[in-house]
Amino acid sequence: MTVTDPRPSPLARYLLLAYVLLVIYASLHPFSGWRDQGVGAFAFFTGGLPRYITTFDLVTNFAAYLPLGFLVLLALHPHLRGTLALTTAGLAGCLLSFALETLQTFLPSRFPSNLDFATNALGAFAGAALALRFGISLLGSGRIYALRHRWFAAGARYDLGLVLLALWLFTQLTPETLLFGNGDLRGVLGPAPAVLHSAEVFIQAEAAVAACNLLAIGLFLSCLMQDARPLRRLLLALFAAALALKTVAVGVVLKAQNVLAWLTPGAFLGLAGGALTLLLAVALPRAARLALAGLLLMAATVLVNLTPENPYLVNALKQWPQGYFLNFNGVTHLVSLAWPFVALFYLMLLAPRLAAQGSPSRDKL
Repeated sequence: MTVTDPRPSPLARYLLLAYVLLVIYASLHPFSGWRDQGVGAFAFFTGGLPRYITTFDLVTNFAAYLPLGFLVLLALHPHLRGTLALTTAGLAGCLLSFALETLQTFLPSRFPSNLDFATNALGAFAGAALALRFGISLLGSGRIYALRHRWFAAGARYDLGLVLLALWLFTQLTPETLLFGNGDLRGVLGPAPAVLHSAEVFIQAEAAVAACNLLAIGLFLSCLMQDARPLRRLLLALFAAALALKTVAVGVVLKAQNVLAWLTPGAFLGLAGGALTLLLAVALPRAARLALAGLLLMAATVLVNLTPENPYLVNALKQWPQGYFLNFNGVTHLVSLAWPFVALFYLMLLAPRLAAQGSPSRDKL
């Protein structure tokens, strides 16, 4: 499939906005202790190199801005092309990095440096170069473009739904949460009173959280599709990716032999029960699936706030030293907290569109 008159991509712009917000939060977390430390705001730029330089810091700073440059160039297309687009995308990453490094001067817990700025800038330009070489075809031609428009409904609203699913995958990098569990407000509203629960109660609650979320996400995905034939494959790929990310997150906190610590009896029961129920639920009319997805998201969020935390993972996370990992974990935790509420609002916006379009009573699998 080719497109002779390419248009701007709402999907690229939604992804860019989401990623910029994540970068800002990660760079300025924990947003507390702001004060003038008696150092010029731009002193980091003209100062010497940091005393301690690690490969991890260099790779992290480069990798963080690589997707940024990639997404900026895609968001600029087709208004800017070629070298001009690459330069603009790279400079946009430089400007964001410079602004954030400047703000870090007023945060005692952060240490701005010209080396961080330089590696961020290299990452932004490298990402823009990759987008120029390989990414433009994602917008106007190629197999990915064709599959997106063949499988999913057209329109910016559905692009936003795909972005929300990508952010849901991102929340799986929060190691201390229950499997698929998002929307935990106890850190904001204060911890619930300590109550002793039997192991059976915890297993049942954990299974309910996993099953409700699996059902809700599966139905969410099905509501975005116009061709139901690949639905089972996409569901399998989505949940396989989520479990892989959860395994990586837990493996970072715990030792390698404990990477499957998330696969508790409750999580296993929730996966099995949720998957079997989902196979039946996707055959419901589209409007019913949309409503059921919203109800399950609400139920799952309530259950997450009632179910005790996994003390093993929570205590392991507290033992990690301060640094990039905890800043990153702060970002994933924020997205995890907000995701179900944003998703519910999105489903409410999507409902009138589906009602106006009309849909077949059942989707063939």
